[in-house]
Amino acid sequence: MAKTKTTTKDKAAPKGKGKVLDQVASPSRINIGIANEDRKEIAEGLAHYLSDAFTLYLKTHNFHWNVTGSMFNSLHAMFMDQYTEQWNALDDVAERIRALGYNAPGSYAEFIRLTSIREEEGADGVPDWKGMVQQLVAGNEAVCRTARSVLQTADDAGDDPTVDLLTQRLQTHEKYAWMLRSLLE
Repeated sequence: MAKTKTTTKDKAAPKGKGKVLDQVASPSRINIGIANEDRKEIAEGLAHYLSDAFTLYLKTHNFHWNVTGSMFNSLHAMFMDQYTEQWNALDDVAERIRALGYNAPGSYAEFIRLTSIREEEGADGVPDWKGMVQQLVAGNEAVCRTARSVLQTADDAGDDPTVDLLTQRLQTHEKYAWMLRSLLE
């Protein structure tokens, strides 16, 4: 059975206005065994993933700082474990974009334009602990959806390093969503 090529138009990740990424090197100077069109599509998908992952990291860190109530101790520690792991993983994603020959997004403006996760209002708009957990479940699930769409594109193009990276990230974010969801049962 032949695989159907998925395009970025089919993805769950949002589309920003204008160009998503700038290419670092001319396409003819990069020959890693992945077609130029595929590298661009994968890098753009990873830019959306990176934006979702960074937004989720920031939200998790915000909630770590601002959690209160009966669940303070356990959630404060859980959120710290999660945002620390997320922070460390961001670099691998950005470096993969660079290895594909594109600049990684790195500003709040770019992340806001490319993310599918709603930005929070900061300290004035912080929900109670249950609201925090619900938002982090939704955020981890959004990151999973974006990762899956990019993973499929990378798999179709034979980009095993990106497939491996996103498989690991999916395992982590699915676990986080499950652990957080369990708190609400």
